Amino acid sequence: MSVLRVAICDDYQQVAFKFADWSPITQRVSIDVFSDTIADEDLLVKRLAEYDIICAMRERTKFSASLLDRLPKLRLIATTGLRNLAIDTKHAKSKGITVSGTKGSGATLEHIWALLLATVRHISVEDANVKAKNPQWQTIVPFGLAGKTLGLIGLGRLGTQTAQVAKVFNMKVIAWSPNLTPERAAEAGVEFAATKADLLKESDIVSLHLPTAYLLNTSRGPLIDEDALVAVLKAKSIAGAGLDVFDQEPLPLDHPLRDVNNATLSPHNGYVSDTSYKVRKS
Repeated sequence: MSVLRVAICDDYQQVAFKFADWSPITQRVSIDVFSDTIADEDLLVKRLAEYDIICAMRERTKFSASLLDRLPKLRLIATTGLRNLAIDTKHAKSKGITVSGTKGSGATLEHIWALLLATVRHISVEDANVKAKNPQWQTIVPFGLAGKTLGLIGLGRLGTQTAQVAKVFNMKVIAWSPNLTPERAAEAGVEFAATKADLLKESDIVSLHLPTAYLLNTSRGPLIDEDALVAVLKAKSIAGAGLDVFDQEPLPLDHPLRDVNNATLSPHNGYVSDTSYKVRKS
């Protein structure tokens, strides 16, 4: 039996061998692990052209149709998460390339609230002040959640779970999406916003129009115009932002978001946890 070549891509934390037991297949496969992300397609082809199987960490390397066309030996892509928008699954299927994924563990919901609370309570700013030995013990008044309005753009499984947690904090929750109905909103226990504009105007969190508003994004980087966001953050037109996803990842070292003091940034860790890495069932 010929040995199959396996590439594990984008293992930033170098945990691929820690959270999975590869011993049952080590006689049948040769495994290489890469801890960096390459965006240039020619360089990706040079790296991956000889592999039969690719293990893709969630939405880090983008497997476009043009890239898949240039990987002649590829037969299987395994990815963390059941939905990976970085993979052109339709084109992969047309080429006989199987794409498989694993179920999540709820880590994204945890991270949404970790990021939200860290942002509105300015945890990273105060942490930096304490560690920098700032003589002023407290520098910012945290933003209380009780009685505030959380606007959800999208009310699927994750949006509904987010709403449930918000109720624990005694928040008002409103929701809007292109296909959301008042009946569906009522079933989820949230108020229906007739338009996206209405939601943004009424929300204390996720609004771009109120001086006391906060914006969170744990979904997709391109949903936000980053240049515009940097401008309103610097102008203090909104109170702050909590971001887990970005247009380009890893975020370039010279990106202006790294210099904004009212933005809480995390490196696309929303789906990451030790339990999610251990999930095997697809």
